[in-house]
Formats: sequence, C-alpha cells, structure tokens
Amino acid sequence: MQTIGFIGLGNMGAPMAANLVRAGYVVKAFDLSADALVQAKEAQCVVAMSASDAAQDADVIISMLPAGKHVHNLYLSGAEPLFDVVKKEALIIDCSTIEADMARSIAELAIERDIDFIDAPVSGGVGGAQAGSLSFIVGGSAEQFEKAKPVLESMGKTIFHAGDHGAGQVAKACNNMLLGILMAGTCEALSMGVKNGLDPSVLSDIMKQSSGNNWALQVYNPVPGVMKNVPAANDYQGGFQVDLMFKDLGLAMELSQKSASATPMGSAARGLFNLHKSQGSGALDFSSLIRLYS
Repeated sequence: MQTIGFIGLGNMGAPMAANLVRAGYVVKAFDLSADALVQAKEAQCVVAMSASDAAQDADVIISMLPAGKHVHNLYLSGAEPLFDVVKKEALIIDCSTIEADMARSIAELAIERDIDFIDAPVSGGVGGAQAGSLSFIVGGSAEQFEKAKPVLESMGKTIFHAGDHGAGQVAKACNNMLLGILMAGTCEALSMGVKNGLDPSVLSDIMKQSSGNNWALQVYNPVPGVMKNVPAANDYQGGFQVDLMFKDLGLAMELSQKSASATPMGSAARGLFNLHKSQGSGALDFSSLIRLYS
C-alpha cells in the first residue's frame, strides 16, 4: 500500500486527500491551519506535524498551494526543503497553479537530484474535488506521467498529458483565462437580462439551449437562487476565490507578454476581477463578480 504525503488542505486539497484515503492509500496530511488538520483526521488521514513529516518516507508527495513562492519555499528554500527530505524513488506531484517558468526550474533542480517532479494543476472546482471528477493537466516526461496516473485517477476522471515540465501550467493558464472571460461575460449577460425584467432561471435555461451556453451556466450559475450546491447559493462562500482568479489571470498575462500573444479579453477580465477584489471581495467565490454589475 503506497503512502502519500499531502501538503495543502484548502477548499480543493482537503477533498482530494479524502478521495485518496477512500481509494486505499495511506495519506499523511499537513496544513498550516489547525482546523484543516482536524478535518483531515475526520477523513481518516494521518495528521503530520510538519510538511517534512508528511513527506518523510512517502512514496508520493502531493502539494496544493496558493502560489509559486509557496511551492519554491516548500521544496527548495524553506527551513526544511522537501528536496532534502524525500526519498530518491518518490514522485512529487505539484497540483498548485503557478508560473510555468517556476515549474520548469523546480523540475530541472529535481532532475539534478534524481527526484521525479511534475506539475499537475487541476480543473473542475471544489465540486469536482469532492466528487473525484477533477481534470489534471500534467507537465512532465511520459514515464513520469504513467507513474502518476493511477494516483491522479483516484482524484479525477480526466488526466491530460500536456507535454514536458511546465506544459501543465501553460495549459492551466490558458484555461483559467478563458474561465475568467466566460464568467465575466455570463455575469454581464445575466445582469442585463434581470435589469430588463427577465427571470434569471428562465434566461439561464434559454442561454443553455442556445449559442451562449457555457460551463458557468451549466454547473456554476452566479445568480443566487438559480442553482443549488454552488457558491452563489451560499453567499459566495467556499469555491474558487476572487483572489486566486486574479492571481491566475496575472499568470496568463505574464505568459502573453513573454510570447507576444494578444489577450485583450483576458486583460479586460483581469481588470474586472481587480476592481471586484479592490472592493473587499477577494475571499469570495469568483462567481460573486455578478455583484459588480448590480
């Protein structure tokens, strides 16, 4: 039975770790939040006292952290860098969404130490994490991808091999830029309809059966009362925070600048989320952007 060290038990990480336990893995979990560790114990995880403790003797290490600086600190520059702790045959799967260049540089240093490190950012939201239906977008060698696949399949239903190290992060940045654009457009259209007297549920159904159909309308409607079990039904608590969407759109803009890619709609979406964030909404789910139009 493989042992997995899981570091980062936020809205996404906690249900991912729980699904690994259900799949039969021994999961040693760590987070800086005491409440998160209590929930991990309730999910039958083994509670680790530190990230180093979680990684010690683990066959696989999975990290789910907010930003690239946290990933770099965890593996390379912190008080107890995990590259100094993990056993040589271990596989490290970083599921954080970070800079592609950061993922590549960490992978290069891992290769120098004979450590397997891949980037595998996720898509599918908190609902997908809870249901075990996430999509994983992997950057790494073909051999590393095959090694990671059984573990990832315990948390998701679609596993993509995007290419070499860093490719997972590039694909994730493209996807989340489009997600931000779609959510902004969906909020804009629904708000206009409501202000012109339409029922948001009826308008959503019309657009779902028409050319405006998209993921937000299907499973993540931003208008309260239209859909159950989404953040909009819970005062925009939980889910994917505005702060994180703004961060991801920033990663997309960095990629666009480095590659001279035109991203006027991505830039506009980032501006909208920045305005929403500046009004104190950073901790709310990103579908709360519709409040900006109210």
